[in-house]
Amino acid sequence: MPSKQLLGLILLVVGAIMLYFGWQSTQSVGDQLTEAMTGRFTDETMLFLIGGVIALVAGAYFALGRR
Repeated sequence: MPSKQLLGLILLVVGAIMLYFGWQSTQSVGDQLTEAMTGRFTDETMLFLIGGVIALVAGAYFALGRR
């Protein structure tokens, strides 16, 4: 397996894990209160969500891209 495909698979897994933890964080009581008061999620939650999406997109590019 070429190294770019391996990197892509690793990024896909890391991205999925980050999105999972970001989603779980959005469901917490503290984050729900913060979102209700400010209209935004906490910075940590946004880091997980945005980082997860970026890792998934980059992982898909490397794993499924042309050689």
